Amino acid sequence: MMNISAHFFWTKTIGIICAIAALAVTFGGKAYAATIDYSPQFNEADRYTTTISANNDLADIYYPKPSNLQSGKYSFPIVLLLQGALVDKSFYSDYASLVARYGFVVVVPNHFRPSPFNPSAPPNLASETSQIAAVLSQMAIENTKPTSPIASVVDTQRLGLLGHSFGGAVGLSAIANQCLTELFLCREPFTRPKELLAGAFFGANLRNPITNQYVPISNDGIAVALIQGDSDGVALSERAQRTFDNIQTPPKTLIAVNNANHFSITNVDRPVGANPDPNTATLDRAVGIETIARWSALFLRANMLEDPVASNYIYSQGDALDPNVSVTSVVVPEPSSLAGLLMFGIAAFGHRWSKRKFSAPTKSQ
Repeated sequence: MMNISAHFFWTKTIGIICAIAALAVTFGGKAYAATIDYSPQFNEADRYTTTISANNDLADIYYPKPSNLQSGKYSFPIVLLLQGALVDKSFYSDYASLVARYGFVVVVPNHFRPSPFNPSAPPNLASETSQIAAVLSQMAIENTKPTSPIASVVDTQRLGLLGHSFGGAVGLSAIANQCLTELFLCREPFTRPKELLAGAFFGANLRNPITNQYVPISNDGIAVALIQGDSDGVALSERAQRTFDNIQTPPKTLIAVNNANHFSITNVDRPVGANPDPNTATLDRAVGIETIARWSALFLRANMLEDPVASNYIYSQGDALDPNVSVTSVVVPEPSSLAGLLMFGIAAFGHRWSKRKFSAPTKSQ
């Protein structure tokens, strides 16, 4: 089995070679090539554990760890990862660490709440919208606390969401600025914070399981990506497609990961306590985690930081460079988002738009 580091080395190498070939331009009879590197901005990430003061959630905090962290004038946006129901935060460590290396502070809480079906039972792990405000408040504390490993390096004005399964549904409802108590995604009034700029969700959809009605997502231009394993037997691909269609405004992207199942994002295929996927993923686990993390992180960089390299990957080159995905996006990014790349002469080629249909497998839950 290929480990994550080895897989990423080959992904990075192939990506650079393909980018060179795709971006070569000719001026005055001479060929020039612009090398674009889509790999993480940082070689290492570290983590520590803290308690979210507002709700007493224990949370793992992942952050880039350059040698000059405290003296390099860094400012890393916040990313909150909303866990799947019954999935402990520890099972997201490989994924969260990789996302952090792209230049984010990734917060992964364990959030316990009473079961909506059996209030007398012990609380279970399940995300809800109230975590968003709680994490924003805690990151402001961490950014100013002298003993915090991330003191003075957090951009508290930029928030992105990641989510898995039920956590992804919570994230989608937050972007829609809705408190969906009937779907158990929210227990108290919720207002979408101004800091929320984008979200990328794996194995998630937004529907009422009783009526099978899909919830319109009035995202007001907040960027949304749905990343979906095409072998997911829990959150079916056709439901991701219907949810994608219900996202009201672009940019929005649907990324199908070939041969991945519902738990291709987690460290193991059957996290203890979680309901298993009846389908087996044939995509190597390390490859799957790296693929999902790369697309998640670059999508957030493209839409939270207006990173032209990340935008080029998400909206143009990535679909062709990655053999494990098929991508559908609604619109081409604004030309201004590619200004940095135009400096390398890409204007000679224009923005090549890659759009593939999402193929939903035939299966029933």
